[in-house]
Amino acid sequence: CQNEDNFNKLTVQMMQNPQILAALQERLDGLNGSPSGYMESLPKVVKRRVNALKNLQVKCAHIEAKFYEEVHELERKYAALYQPLFDKRSEIVSAAYEPTDEECEWKADEEEELTVSKQDEMKEKAKLEEEKKDEEKEDPKGIPEFWSTVFKNVDLLSDMLQEHDEPILKHLQDIKVKFSDPGQPMSFTLEFHFEPNEFFTNTVLTKVYKMRSEPDESDPFSFDGPEIMSCTGCTIDWTKGKNVTLKTIKKKQKHKGRGTVRTVTKTVPNDSFFNFFSPPEVPENGELDEDSEAVLTADFEIGHFIRERIVPRAVLYFTGEAIEDDDDDVSEEHLNSGLGLSR
Repeated sequence: CQNEDNFNKLTVQMMQNPQILAALQERLDGLNGSPSGYMESLPKVVKRRVNALKNLQVKCAHIEAKFYEEVHELERKYAALYQPLFDKRSEIVSAAYEPTDEECEWKADEEEELTVSKQDEMKEKAKLEEEKKDEEKEDPKGIPEFWSTVFKNVDLLSDMLQEHDEPILKHLQDIKVKFSDPGQPMSFTLEFHFEPNEFFTNTVLTKVYKMRSEPDESDPFSFDGPEIMSCTGCTIDWTKGKNVTLKTIKKKQKHKGRGTVRTVTKTVPNDSFFNFFSPPEVPENGELDEDSEAVLTADFEIGHFIRERIVPRAVLYFTGEAIEDDDDDVSEEHLNSGLGLSR
């Protein structure tokens, strides 16, 4: 213990010595951006050959880009196969279609089966609920508040929700993903379908995400699959007095000359999920201020998540079954999906 104490004291004294700290910093600076200076130590003729390997790597990146273009074509193909199932999901949620007893039968895995006592408890509870429904004499139609419940269950989406957004989202009937046509620049569109409501006249709100699937000439080695480069929202035709993305505030204003005070009304932006449909525009030079950069980074992540996870597995987010899995692997899947974020 005495030796350990002496060692700790010596370490502290060394780290307080300006000359030692300067030497360490110089050493670290020398390592920064150069793996132990190994490349610098190579003979010129070897460096020349390494450059040849890097040129080969650039060609690999361009081939990889073609691979992801074909992956996108497969996504488009299978999206057409999934869509009839998603359409039926929408019909059940909105009460346009009542599923048969056979379609509603769900056999749980053996590990998920309830004990006999638990089953009895659940049956009794179900019986009471049925009696309560009979008293109310009105069964709910479809699956009420399906999509708004999905939003509330997913942290990434619930963080965007404000209390004044919730009555509007109750009218959300479906979210669809549409891919760009063959031969067109790579993109996908999120379509939010609403039933008629008192808040806006749109039946569909859209968000288009444009992607790039080719290496950046200035940094080809950073290519890791298609990247979202920009997004475009849509105009929401709000009913008068119902625009939740704006709020009215009153401020007292003093007249400079007369010294009188008056109250003025001012309209300012308001936090809302529906700001999602008015993203910052990306200038032609691609340069954004820090706030816009942060907004777009979050926006790209949300758009990708809705496309990749929410739309294909909506019922599991409604029940909560998909949420625990996301806590563990969503970051890893973002890295491995081949669809990164450019911001």
